[in-house]
Amino acid sequence: MFQEERINAIMEHLKQYQRVDIKDICQQYDVSRDTARRDLLKMEALGLIVRTHGGAVLPIKPKEIYEYKERLVRESGEKREIGHFAASLVNNGDFIMMDASTTVQFAAENLSSENNVVVTNSIDIADVLSRKNTVRTYLLGGELNARHRFLFGQSTLNMLADYQVDKLFLGACGITANGLSYPYEEDGVVKREMINRANQVIVLADHTKFGNQMFYKIAGLESIDLLITNQKPNQEMMDNLKEHQVELLVVSEEDRHD
Repeated sequence: MFQEERINAIMEHLKQYQRVDIKDICQQYDVSRDTARRDLLKMEALGLIVRTHGGAVLPIKPKEIYEYKERLVRESGEKREIGHFAASLVNNGDFIMMDASTTVQFAAENLSSENNVVVTNSIDIADVLSRKNTVRTYLLGGELNARHRFLFGQSTLNMLADYQVDKLFLGACGITANGLSYPYEEDGVVKREMINRANQVIVLADHTKFGNQMFYKIAGLESIDLLITNQKPNQEMMDNLKEHQVELLVVSEEDRHD
């Protein structure tokens, strides 16, 4: 096998498992440790990996570069489907919380139950809900991130401390075996407190979020009660979800898994 072929194979391994050891490369591709090290050195030079003691990991993804309005239309079909299903889980009279997520916004747009109370730090979701006569909306205060349309800061956290809700609908940027991660610490701190304020945590994530490791971890998988997505993740991720008792609902496949 040529070096380029090994590099492609190693990248596929990393996308699935997030890390690789030199001994695994030697065994899987029948090469010496020196050859494996040269492969990793080249991959590092190309910016594909970060070398570690005895192996390599994928680099942490950069902060989200798309603005909120652009994210709202990217892969919107899958997001709309997830959001529509999530909205059907809301019962009349539920108290719910919604973070500033495009997929969660689609859930807000499809909300059809009555006499709900919604707490959110999203100015867009608050606007959507303002047109629903049967929903009372509490918009958290704080500093506005104008590009990504969320409110954050100490005053946001202080307001959250006064609430307890039935359900939290939480968008996701990265989901790995380590848990949920996001590109912005200031947003992540608010999401972490939202988790503490909810009886049931429901994560809405399209298939592109699996395997992504972002800058700021907010919670482990054990904090999630229900994960709604449009495609099943790989078997390792399925096993991790099962281990942490996360219920998985796939909304766009005939072969659904609970």
